[in-house]
Amino acid sequence: MISPRLVLLALCVLAAGCSASEPTSSTSEQPSRTAQRRSSTAQQPLSPAALATFASGCFWCTESDFDKVPGVVSTTSGYTGGRVKDPSYEQVSAGGTGHVEAVEVRFDPSKVTYEQLLDTYWHNVDPFVSRGQFCDFGEQYRPVIFVHGAAQRTAADASKKRMQARFPQPVVVVIEEAAVFYAAEEYHQDFHAKSAVRYNYYRWGCGRDARLAEIWKNARPGASGS
Repeated sequence: MISPRLVLLALCVLAAGCSASEPTSSTSEQPSRTAQRRSSTAQQPLSPAALATFASGCFWCTESDFDKVPGVVSTTSGYTGGRVKDPSYEQVSAGGTGHVEAVEVRFDPSKVTYEQLLDTYWHNVDPFVSRGQFCDFGEQYRPVIFVHGAAQRTAADASKKRMQARFPQPVVVVIEEAAVFYAAEEYHQDFHAKSAVRYNYYRWGCGRDARLAEIWKNARPGASGS
């Protein structure tokens, strides 16, 4: 039986949503594995083939999902797709900027393909909801695949068609050209690692994994990746 105290804590975390106040310096004294990878590759030039950008609701969760993929070099939470230059979290979360919470994924193409990243994306998004994701609603949480170049556009279009073949509901994830990406505030980066308790309660309370299990339970058979 779940403790009433745990339920109350989860409700408090869920009420806060995918947001966090800036922590004190003690919460980030030990850089996470992702932060270390990001630092070590920050000065390395990367071709568009080694860069992917995805939006699937709360960027805490999207970042966590892609951090688990072998071959991913680094992940960065941020904002993109809008019309406001260098927005703050407060501006984006209030709506009206046109930006979405997204994650920029740098990857090693010799270890993981873009098609495999698309596979990860489809298994971690509700493809039938266009104005939010899971418990977060608003344009800033809309699901988008941002493509870097024609090859990614072709791959994303093909994967969306294969996804649609597996479900009777319309797949409403949009595919857009990648725009300027603004990294989110440092306290949002690697939130799943730096604030694991809050992150895990948020994800559980949001019903993200339960909804994903429900979606894929009803999927028609198909090739891996869509």
